[in-house]
Amino acid sequence: MELSGIAFSLDEIAQMPVDELAIFINTTGKGKFADPVALAAEIQKAARSSYRLPKTVENSVNQVQAVSAMSIKSYLQQLKSLDKSISTLMEAIPNTLTSIKGIGPVYSAGILSEIGNINRLKDQASLAKYAGLSWSRYQSGNFDADNTHLINSGNRYLRYYLIKAANLVRRHDPEFKCFYESMYRETPKTPHKRALALTARRFVRLVYAVLRDQRLYSPPRVR
Repeated sequence: MELSGIAFSLDEIAQMPVDELAIFINTTGKGKFADPVALAAEIQKAARSSYRLPKTVENSVNQVQAVSAMSIKSYLQQLKSLDKSISTLMEAIPNTLTSIKGIGPVYSAGILSEIGNINRLKDQASLAKYAGLSWSRYQSGNFDADNTHLINSGNRYLRYYLIKAANLVRRHDPEFKCFYESMYRETPKTPHKRALALTARRFVRLVYAVLRDQRLYSPPRVR
């Protein structure tokens, strides 16, 4: 196992004092872990119950893991560079979507690029259908979340951006937060997935209005 460039064997981790391992985790993790002591105890528990590989096999596995870790680090650096480039490009483009708290240049760029000209869509329902955020059976009144499914058609990339963006918006906007929590409570199966899809559908209305009118979003005041 390798932590922050320092390699430890499973036996070393298993025998290390919990407090010492917790301090090491807290230091290398820059205080991001809420309970480093509990995490250290779980790591030790896993280390003690882990199957020990023969030395010849262990070296090969470690090499494969090292290559995988380097690949992941490289991909993350590339993503960071791409996000920075997108942010720079978006500074020169009129973008009202970023007035919605929680939406940054990357997600707004994805939404704008997949929608294109908003005027080619007659209404927010057309945008929802284009994104695949429509359900196979429409019901007025109470929404039967258990027995309805999203349509299989639609622009999956736009759907991805809208759902990801809605997940951020519901953490910042009180109205979307209340709606998400209400849908979460009403859905017994896969509550987060379905509540988020319904929140994204509601978010489509806001996206359509903001883009159609080219206006900044001003959230309603919460009393």
